Amino acid sequence: MPHPPVLRRRTGAAAAGALALAALGPVAPAHAASYGTPTITLSAGYLSGAVGATGDPAVTVTVAQSGADAGSLGVAASASSRASVAGTGDVTVTGTGATRQLRVAAHARGYADLTIKVTGLGGKSATKTLRFAASAAVQNASDTRYLTGSSDSSAAVDAGDGYAVVADDESNTLRLYDRSSSGAPVRTWDVASALGVSKEIDIEGAARVGDTVYWTGSLGNNKDGEYKADRNTVFTTTVSGSGATTRLTVTGSYKRLRGDLVAWDKANGNRYGFAAGTADGEAPKQIDGFNIEGLEFAPGSTTTAYLGFRAPLVRPEPGGKALIVPVTNFDKVAGSGAKAVIGTPIELDLGGLSIRDIRKNSADQYLIVAGSWAADDNSDPYALYSWDGVAGHAPQKRLDLPTADPGGWEAVVGVPDLNTPGARALLITDAGSADLYGDGTEAKDLDHAEWKKSRATWFTVGG
Repeated sequence: MPHPPVLRRRTGAAAAGALALAALGPVAPAHAASYGTPTITLSAGYLSGAVGATGDPAVTVTVAQSGADAGSLGVAASASSRASVAGTGDVTVTGTGATRQLRVAAHARGYADLTIKVTGLGGKSATKTLRFAASAAVQNASDTRYLTGSSDSSAAVDAGDGYAVVADDESNTLRLYDRSSSGAPVRTWDVASALGVSKEIDIEGAARVGDTVYWTGSLGNNKDGEYKADRNTVFTTTVSGSGATTRLTVTGSYKRLRGDLVAWDKANGNRYGFAAGTADGEAPKQIDGFNIEGLEFAPGSTTTAYLGFRAPLVRPEPGGKALIVPVTNFDKVAGSGAKAVIGTPIELDLGGLSIRDIRKNSADQYLIVAGSWAADDNSDPYALYSWDGVAGHAPQKRLDLPTADPGGWEAVVGVPDLNTPGARALLITDAGSADLYGDGTEAKDLDHAEWKKSRATWFTVGG
């Protein structure tokens, strides 16, 4: 009996479907894909930023999920403990694949715990907490970077290719930084063991000649007026490589320069009061104290170094002059332990300020960072002077340095050609005594190195 037309059409469709399935091959039974719980790790659990900052530090986020390609995973902030400081929308994640870069734009000074969430396939996710600290906005924000890991930067030298080696007066660690971006050092060297010291040297000055960097401690008593032998240290490091490949090796030291200076001053009528300034109970940061903060070589010399004094002023009264004492064999003093030979002292009119750092270029153009002998709280003026390094020639003020923001100006990394209009120099602060985050904690006492930081700012000095 013939099939009805509808039945014939259905039978034809079924046959066509069977042919199509046969062409595709056998069909595996359906099953749900199996995905593991995602994993998320942060390169650091703590991060510092600043309101209005450019180039704030980043955290590297690494994610994975078994059974899934890392590129299919999503990473974002899912919660904030204090959105007024930084909310979820202030977290930016860039990159694809297993490794991403995370940055936070701060809204206000303070702290916020940010929950960072990775969302994987199969509806599975995982989180980590990033503890974020934000400092206040500063002047010259677009020209400022933050060197994290230490808040007490005190001296610096150029390492080439946009890098600098920076010393810390609260530790014996030298740190290599990329000057173009904020963040942690790319390499560190703790010189304590090589120098045989157990306490801080109080590194305050540095100068580079070729592949040798000369470093000096303050040589003064500690803040309580106590003599600490390790602070009476000058030493040398030899540089190999440059930029990010820079390496340092300790090569020499001397631990009696303070005594040489005191003996020289006594033999010359105690003109500068070095014996009194180093006496037991005498704090170094007094107008008649004893404290070295600058080190640089004399014009055209690789042997005579200028020691720049934060204290005393000459005379030790408001309006006094800044003091430089030349050591004519400093290469041998720091390099091989020779007794210091002292040259003719130089007194400079810096408007009543003393020397916080001194640096020159290959053309013997000098920059002097001038500040108060007592300006730990940054309440007194700072200024930048240029000089030709010649005794009897007066320094010229280039600019007044801003003092409204935390930290005192302590170091100048290098000196450009000061005759070139628009030439810039990088200055670095010591912010160890600053309350960066508004909770009353001095930066040097913060629990996490990632929250400690010094400010590095470019200033126009040429022309």
